[in-house]
Parts: sequence; C-alpha cells; structure tokens
Amino acid sequence: MQNQNFARVTALALGIAGVLAFGQAQASGFQIKENSTKALGRAFAGSGAASGDASVVSNNPAAMSTFKQSTVQADVAVIDLTADFTGSGRTAFGTPISGGDGGDPGDATAVPSISAIFPVGDTGMTLGAQVSAPFGLKTEYERNWVGRYNAVESDVKTVDVTLAASFDFGSEVSFGVGLIYQRAEATLSNAVDFGTLLAAGGVPGFAPQNADGFAEVKGDDTGIGWTMGMHIHPNERTSIGFTHRSEIDHDLEGNANFTVPSNAATVLAFAAPGQFIDTSALAALTTPAVDTISVSYGLTDNFTLMADFSRTQWSSMKNVTIQFGSNQADSVEDFDWKDTGFWSLGAEWDLSEAFTLRAGYAEDQSPTKIETRTPRLPDADRQWASIGLSWKVSDAFEVDAAYTRIFVDDPKIENILSSSSSTLTGSYDADVNIFGVSAQYKF
Repeated sequence: MQNQNFARVTALALGIAGVLAFGQAQASGFQIKENSTKALGRAFAGSGAASGDASVVSNNPAAMSTFKQSTVQADVAVIDLTADFTGSGRTAFGTPISGGDGGDPGDATAVPSISAIFPVGDTGMTLGAQVSAPFGLKTEYERNWVGRYNAVESDVKTVDVTLAASFDFGSEVSFGVGLIYQRAEATLSNAVDFGTLLAAGGVPGFAPQNADGFAEVKGDDTGIGWTMGMHIHPNERTSIGFTHRSEIDHDLEGNANFTVPSNAATVLAFAAPGQFIDTSALAALTTPAVDTISVSYGLTDNFTLMADFSRTQWSSMKNVTIQFGSNQADSVEDFDWKDTGFWSLGAEWDLSEAFTLRAGYAEDQSPTKIETRTPRLPDADRQWASIGLSWKVSDAFEVDAAYTRIFVDDPKIENILSSSSSTLTGSYDADVNIFGVSAQYKF
C-alpha cells in the first residue's frame, strides 16, 4: 500500500483554503458590506460620496472632509442566511452517500461597527477611526448529512481597525488615506471517509462510509492593508467619490485535528506514517484589491439620487497552497475565479426636517462557478432590494433603521469533489434577510 493513496485526504484540501478566501475578500462571495445602516437602506448606493455617514472612514476616507463636527456612530446589522439543499452524493466507488439535506446551514448573526470622525480645527484635515467586522462566513450542517465529506462547519470571523485622514484645502477636491489592521480567525470541519481510502488500497474489511472520521482546522492571522480615496464636490448638489482598497497578505497559521476510527488508525499508522495526525498547518493568502466609484446628485432640496459601482479583482485568486507540519502532502486548491462587479442605484427623500426615507436596488456578481462551488459557500449572483428610515431626534442625535432582502440565483453544485474523493451534486434555495439599526451623535 502506497502513501499516495492517502495523501489526497486532508482536512484542508477543500476546506480551509476555500473558506478563508471567501471570508476575507472585499466583495462578492460572502462579503459583509454592512458597516452602515444608512448605506444599507439604499443598497450601498453612494457609499463613498454621500454626506452624513461616518462609515466613510472605510468606504471613502476623503469624504470625512464633509463632516464639520466631531461625530461618533454605532451600527449593527443582523444577517440571516437561509440555504436549503436538495441533491445527492456518491462515493469514489460510485455508491450513494447516506444522509439528509443537512438542515438550514445559515443562522442569524449580528455584525457590529463603530466609527468616529474628528475635524482638526481649521486646518483642512480630518481624522477618523473605525472598528468593524467587514468579512465573514458562518455555515453549519448536520454531522451526518449527505455532503459531510465536503463541509460540516465553516466559521470565519474578521475584525478590521481602520485609521484614516482626509485633507481638504478649500478646493473642490479632497483626498483621504487609511491604514487597515485586519485580524482573522477560522474554524472549519468536515467528515473524512477513511473506509473508501482503505478499500481503494485493498485493505480487507473496509468499504465506503464504514469508517468515517472527522477533521477540524483552526487558524488565525493578522494583516496590514491600506485604502485611499478622492471626493469631488463641485457644488452643494453633486459629489463623486473614488476609492481603492489594497490587497492584504496573510500567512494563516493553525492546527489540523483528525479523529480516526480505531480500526482505521491501526492500518494508517503502518501504511501512512505521519499522516492523519494532529499537526500544524500554514497557508499564504493574498486577498484581492477593490475599486469603487460613488455618485450623489440632489435633484431637489429634498430628493437625492445615488449610485455605486465596485470592481473586485478576484482573478488574482488562482490557488491556495496548504503546508503541513507532519508528513501530510501539501494541498493545492485551485479557484480560477473571475473579477466581479457590484452596482447599485438608490435615493433619499427628506420627508421633513426630522425624517428621511431611503431605498435602493443592487446587482451583485459572485466569483464562484458551478464547476468549483462548494457547500461551504452556497453562493451565486444576487439582487438586493433595500429600504431605510432616519429620525433626526435633535441637531446632535440621529437614529437609523434599514431592511434588505437579498435574492440569490439558486446556487447549483455539480459533481464537486470532496477530500475523500466523493462527489456532491444538487442545488440550493437561498436568500438573505438583513436588519440594521444605528445611532449617530455629533458634538
């Protein structure tokens, strides 16, 4: 029996590489754009051009120059993903995989953000800071579902700290720059079909699905990135924003923990020494750059139209290579993703001095495609429909609320290969509900 018969079975092969990429990218996939309740209410149209929203610390630091008072803003969005799977799987021998549909892998998750902006006297400089959780993913299936060899739990959390400054010297153009410190943590797991691998090696007494094990990976890292922006405001009615967010390099370090049935462990210890044991793991990952154009135009004193377009350079995500601390062979996961676009149109209507109504619509492309899409990220192209309301309680205090419904184009999975060489085929009925609230105080 040769070690290469087992080298393909790794907890990371279709796990940590895929989910960490999804979880830290700045657009598409399962990006968490929701760092602003106001912007959520208009489907993020005008995210880098509109005034009065302190989330521009991240969305376009140049727009901080529109703030004339010190401002603190706190936002929280509750994201509720629903994704019901229908399909089937087959082992490497072509026999059906047992198990159900996995239940609803999504769950309601709160995503907080807090921003602060401070004009520096009459110098034309404005400073800002934001703490947010801009990227993440949380899916969890039942342990015995039909796709258990592809995914059980996928949990990625990131926290960004952005420090920024804008400069406006009395012209029609202001500039901004920002430094991004990003912390990422991930927990990923899936079942491993040791029965199939041992049967393929000719070991008597083993067959597909009769020696299931389990693998869990935990990893974390910090990375540094930057953002820069321009805000053009030729008159009181018109503003245009340009923003670039850099790539962020990560060296993800973590541990892979294997649970192997006792009968399989005895054979593996002889046939594949140093493999399928608890060990360290390392993966280099570079997230893509993003460019955004935002426009805001006041048709009247009470009605404003807004638009956004952003481009994410997902084509830079070719593959991720996982290196293990044990004798486990390196794992290379190919992505071959495409660049994606996000565009939105929105409007704000001042009903009175106290209340502002807003709404928006967006189209959001996914970088995934049917040949490589996995149940860790049941994603496809999406459409947003948003509505929001602001209540200006006083000149200093304001509260906001918003709701967005995201319609997903029924993601399909076609013969996707698991780390146990099984295949999974099926489709999802998926959608997302997002509820946001925020409060802003000026002093």
